[in-house]
Amino acid sequence: MPALEQLPACPVETTLTLISDKWKMLIVRDLLDGTKRFGELRRSVGNVSQKVLTSNLRQMEADGLVSRKVYAEVPPRVEYSLTETGRSLRIVVDAMWRWGEQYKAGLASVRHG
Repeated sequence: MPALEQLPACPVETTLTLISDKWKMLIVRDLLDGTKRFGELRRSVGNVSQKVLTSNLRQMEADGLVSRKVYAEVPPRVEYSLTETGRSLRIVVDAMWRWGEQYKAGLASVRHG
């Protein structure tokens, strides 16, 4: 987790620092449904490369948003889930969902109105 003194003074900027990447919010969205293996997450998130997904998951784990569990199996199984802090982003995802729906509805009414 980042040290408190490393974070911006503004709470909005702090939030953006942690989730501003497009893929991070899609990862949060998909993990809100529950634990996923890497392959499942890659398919559900969309057109993301393995390298970018891995990088984002590592950063989110370091930030305390995602937990990673490795099972001692052959081949190894790795599962990702949201931490309690990560799950608290549900209100942000829900707000973004509602705003996106309203925006799209507004565009549709302007174009068809």
